[in-house]
Amino acid sequence: MTAPAIDRLHLSPDAADLLFREARTANAFTDEPVTDDHVRAIYDLAKYAPTAMNQQPLRLVLVRSEEARARLVGHMAPGNRDKTAAAPLVAIVAADTRFHDELPRVFPHAPGARELFADPHARENSARFNAAIQLGFLILAIRAAGLAAGPMGGYDAAGINADFFPDGEHRVVAVVNIGRPAADAWRDRLPRLAYDEVVTTV
Repeated sequence: MTAPAIDRLHLSPDAADLLFREARTANAFTDEPVTDDHVRAIYDLAKYAPTAMNQQPLRLVLVRSEEARARLVGHMAPGNRDKTAAAPLVAIVAADTRFHDELPRVFPHAPGARELFADPHARENSARFNAAIQLGFLILAIRAAGLAAGPMGGYDAAGINADFFPDGEHRVVAVVNIGRPAADAWRDRLPRLAYDEVVTTV
């Protein structure tokens, strides 16, 4: 007899609830600050995300000053402006298209790894893909810290890139609001596709 799926997990039920089943995208937060110590603890987990050839292209910009927050809000889609303005912390998640410069250090057993990414277009595609993987782990790490994340893709990407990354070497992947969820942070849980709708065996 096949054991229920929960019996196959090595994660405790409480941890599974915290990271997955009870976790939601937060739309409102308390005014409790998110400190640099919080962010360090979050990154200390998120940094272990898998990336191709250990690329680690994810870069984070913590938008803390009022001036920078106002600039960012101006680039957000109308439906995302108020919650971005009010969140205790907002992080711009970006992909560093010069990640290959770090490969001699982070992928040292392959001396020619950097040269494999000479083509800028292919390098940007790889940076975006692997930063997106890291973003998923970042969200889980935020939840593990007892906080909530509100990741957003509704923004003027060209505007954010020009404003916050004038070096031309970074590409915004997401904007994430971070904080302690407020009482009205959650909307009703939306339906999820069932196992048999998603999984096939060949």
